[in-house]
Amino acid sequence: MASQAPLFVPCAQGVEDLLAAELTAIAGAPARAGRGGAWVEGDLHAAMRINLECRLGQRVLWPLVDGPYRDEHALYELARRVDWTAWITPEQTLRVDVNAQRSPLQSLNFAALRIKDAVCDTLREATGARPSVDTRHPTLPIVLFLGPDHASLYVDTSGEALFKRGWRDARGGSQGVKGEAPLKETLAAAMLAAAGWQGRAEDGPLLDPCCGAGTIAIEAAQMACGIAPGANRSFAFERQLPFAPLRAAWQQMKQAARARVHAPAVKVHAGDVSFRMTDFAARNAERAGVAHAIEFKTADALQRPPPAAAGTLIMNPPYGERIAPKGQGQGQGQPPSREGFEGGADAGAFFAALAGHWKRHYGGWTAWCLSPEMKLPSLMRLKESRRVPMWNGAIECRLFRFDLVTGSHREPGR
Repeated sequence: MASQAPLFVPCAQGVEDLLAAELTAIAGAPARAGRGGAWVEGDLHAAMRINLECRLGQRVLWPLVDGPYRDEHALYELARRVDWTAWITPEQTLRVDVNAQRSPLQSLNFAALRIKDAVCDTLREATGARPSVDTRHPTLPIVLFLGPDHASLYVDTSGEALFKRGWRDARGGSQGVKGEAPLKETLAAAMLAAAGWQGRAEDGPLLDPCCGAGTIAIEAAQMACGIAPGANRSFAFERQLPFAPLRAAWQQMKQAARARVHAPAVKVHAGDVSFRMTDFAARNAERAGVAHAIEFKTADALQRPPPAAAGTLIMNPPYGERIAPKGQGQGQGQPPSREGFEGGADAGAFFAALAGHWKRHYGGWTAWCLSPEMKLPSLMRLKESRRVPMWNGAIECRLFRFDLVTGSHREPGR
């Protein structure tokens, strides 16, 4: 295998340029943004470092082979060009995932099967045995990209997606609060990156007044403490053959990351209208190692005073019954919901009241709001200074920036 390769790091739509800048800083080589991700030239050390340090990418893919195809037989022949014995032993496991755009193939499952056959046939011919399939935690996750007439094969060096930082409770929450939040850590990091907030003292304090599970605040606090996003998890490359000679280097890389952790350089504030959600976010922060770096406070966003004279307010606004004051909304034991922009007139009243509260009390602050509601500035009667397209999963959103001035309002006629 080549000592250097164009690594591909996929990301959420709208984050490509931010990711390219991050990869350039991590890998020490110029990265190039493309649709759905970014490329950067690097070696195995770079692949390990990106897995450890990247906040915006979804996974780190090592390219194997690419070429034209017309049918599944051509895909099999393409995969046979790879020396799979350099990546996997018969005692290990694999999985093949397929991503396709305008592919002429009738069955993507059959395409995946033919790639798997090529791997197994190569190992059987070389060793007399073949690896098995593990759909959950394979040693070798393989990714096949199919275009109209061109195919590319990659090894996924990350395993589980990079948004899984290792602190979220896989068993779910307690007291009726679910552990899975719709805002992924990578999207929270993208919001912070777009806002230019890097956790430095000169960035000033950060506030998320509708913190939900605490994802934005935890990501910000880890940045403020110098905690690498991949410091508390494992990766697929740790079991892959090409990385075996680099185990000592990997341990040194992790040790260096641990050594640079420091007291928070700037204050992070968060809270929610719900006592249960604030408590849930605080427990998440404790698992993430940043409980000391976040000041949690249960408070209504419509009444919460600013924690400082100026700073950055960043939020994924609540929807539907998350807007309700304490003691109202959903029934006892039912988890709050952020699954869609709902609420109709109630939502409009909430956002108008929120903007009014900001005008009265948050002059000098900069507010960033991620929302699928394209008319959010109109609802808030505020003039945005920026709107950044971002996707929350399959939901198209905008990250709106509002520069708050006491008594500010949108221009007449807007």
